[in-house]
Amino acid sequence: MIPLITHTPRLLLLAASRALLTAELHKPRYFPVLLGAALPTDWPPAGYDRAAMEFFLERLTAGGRTAAGWYNWYALRKPAGDAPRTLVGSGGFMGPPDAAGTAEIGYSVAAEWRGQGLATELVGGLVQQAAATGLVRRLVAHARADNPASQQVLRRNGFDVTGPGADGHLRFERAVEPAADAAPGAA
Repeated sequence: MIPLITHTPRLLLLAASRALLTAELHKPRYFPVLLGAALPTDWPPAGYDRAAMEFFLERLTAGGRTAAGWYNWYALRKPAGDAPRTLVGSGGFMGPPDAAGTAEIGYSVAAEWRGQGLATELVGGLVQQAAATGLVRRLVAHARADNPASQQVLRRNGFDVTGPGADGHLRFERAVEPAADAAPGAA
């Protein structure tokens, strides 16, 4: 079974469920209640739109239990002082790895939470999650050529530019070593 929660120093990454995505899409006032977190004023962030939410919901619905953890993840800022747990971003995988063990990730952080290293931490958590599955050998990500901040997030997480991608993006890749406690062939 793939872990559906990952911790980083400041973030709790929670795998999206059908219930969370359904609430986010169709009952937005219940979404923060189900999530157990406050929402930023500009939710959803750029790069995570309604079409992405619908795609993730469709894939989770079609894939059943085996799809859990292979799509969207919510990045929740852990409570600090008087500040409540807050949704700060979204990231995840575009699906399970292919036969060669390659999976693609994407990420986005709400504007009011940018510039604090949270995107770097979010991507680090996704790399950690990929390693924990024991199934991923290589991760691919894309960043706009005109977005040096996003490129830096990937570089800080061990990704290297491997060439141009589509639509003005650069393609980044990195190898993934299975976590010591990853179950071989876990699914």
